[in-house]
Amino acid sequence: MIAAVARLSKLAATLALVLATSVSASADDYPKRPITMIVPFAAGGTSDVIARAVAEQMAATLGQTIIIENVVGAGGSTALARAARSAPDGYTIAIGNAGTSAATYTIYPKLSFTPGSFASIGMVAKTFGVVALRKDFPASDLKGFIAYAKANPGKVNLGHAGIGSSNYLICKSFVQAAGIDVTLVGYRGAAPALTDAIGGQIDGVCDSAASVSQAIDDKLVKGIVVGSTVRLATLPDLPTSAEAGLPDFEAQGWNGLFAPKGTPPEIIAKLNAAARASVESDLVKKRFQDLSTVAPDANEHAPEVLQQLVTRDVAKYNKLLTP
Repeated sequence: MIAAVARLSKLAATLALVLATSVSASADDYPKRPITMIVPFAAGGTSDVIARAVAEQMAATLGQTIIIENVVGAGGSTALARAARSAPDGYTIAIGNAGTSAATYTIYPKLSFTPGSFASIGMVAKTFGVVALRKDFPASDLKGFIAYAKANPGKVNLGHAGIGSSNYLICKSFVQAAGIDVTLVGYRGAAPALTDAIGGQIDGVCDSAASVSQAIDDKLVKGIVVGSTVRLATLPDLPTSAEAGLPDFEAQGWNGLFAPKGTPPEIIAKLNAAARASVESDLVKKRFQDLSTVAPDANEHAPEVLQQLVTRDVAKYNKLLTP
């Protein structure tokens, strides 16, 4: 009996060593083929634009192509469900934000995944929420918009990128801070919502500065407020929430990269290093500047920082979104 137990223990130790060696070898030569980055929204929206900018430079560092796959639906949860089901080998990753990776657990309580279904790779961008109106809307500033909305309860509508998206959270935060009754219209991404605002099919949008700045500059829509503590360099005439008289409106968000739970730490480390090199590159810095987006600070790149953001925002949006 003792001899048999000894043989089993030796076999178990050998198997563990083989598995550890296999994982190490896999991490050493990773990546050997293209990587897929899942984007939870349609092409042209904030998450998509940021993902493509970051992926291009990550690919150069890793020496492999990164394929962008736009998977729309259910405020991003369709995409995250697909990412959670993927093999934890580093060849499928996803970009998420406070909507898809935190608020979604309150909005869709019966999801097939939880925060624990993912391994954080790292934060790649900090974003700022903007409220913009169709160019012929009767009001042209925040004070006038709030007055109009209060005089016409339920008749004004604002578009967003779908329930659970970061743009939806911008809308919810804005409406709550302003104390107004407006109709929130969900789209399958930020780009189609902005298109309808430009075309006059809806009254306005809650969007990230990253995707709405150009339309404001081109006077296709008119921005009325940015949920930031300082004015944005790309939108110097757009007042902050405090300047516009609504200091309780805060809309500073983030975008981060995630891998399926169980992805080897060595692979996570390689992806994190590539993401950090990407957002610190001159090319991405310039792209982010044009998008009114900011790269993480030097102390915000680590995977654990992103995980802390997820934990914080799960609680934050549960409080905001629970009746």
